[in-house]
Amino acid sequence: MARRNWSWFWLILALCPLMLLLRSHLPAAAPADAVQPIADSLKLVALTFDDGPKTRTTPRLLDGLDQRGVKATFFLIGKQVEEAPELVTRMAQSGHQLGIHTYDHVALTGLNQADFDAQVARTRQTLAALLGYDDFLLRPPYGTVDDGVKRNAGSPIILWSVDPEDWHERSVQREVAHIVSKVTDGDIILMHDIFPESVDAALQVIDQLHQAGYTFVTVEELFAARGVTLEPGQVYRNCPPEE
Repeated sequence: MARRNWSWFWLILALCPLMLLLRSHLPAAAPADAVQPIADSLKLVALTFDDGPKTRTTPRLLDGLDQRGVKATFFLIGKQVEEAPELVTRMAQSGHQLGIHTYDHVALTGLNQADFDAQVARTRQTLAALLGYDDFLLRPPYGTVDDGVKRNAGSPIILWSVDPEDWHERSVQREVAHIVSKVTDGDIILMHDIFPESVDAALQVIDQLHQAGYTFVTVEELFAARGVTLEPGQVYRNCPPEE
């Protein structure tokens, strides 16, 4: 009986190198933060939010996005990142994409290098210190861009193609109707997560566009799905499918 047990031991020992060899040829797991491929045949739309985070409104939006399985893109104000870092961490951990919307929400056009860096580089450093990475898109406040902004951006510049102007007239019904009637495949929607009405409107928009067959993606996912490489200093407003 002892001899038989030793036979099994030597057999298992002989098989160990073969098992290690087979394991080494298995495909490696994708990094947790890798952009997951999205089928280009889908109707895609990117929902983006500016001016946050705000403790009174952003958590409810994040709850609604989680419940619907939707990933959005947030362009953040550096000063407010410092005031609510836990919300920014939650955004990143939930798979949302994060970008820069300056430190104090000032127009970037016409700024000298020092003033530009005080708005953009400072916010980039704040986010990088909090999150441990430095891959952030830029959205200039008011959508104003000049040659200096393009030259100093250090990242792709993301504007938008659908704007309900939710900051102007805070009407949930009007905002929803505007977006749903205007949106097309590849659009980037601009909203603000600092207004309660905008949160309500955004969640209704998601529900209605889901019913219309749209898939919500981050800005990065949208362009990746369409085979477009985002370049630093270049301005992007949408990414429709090729005809």
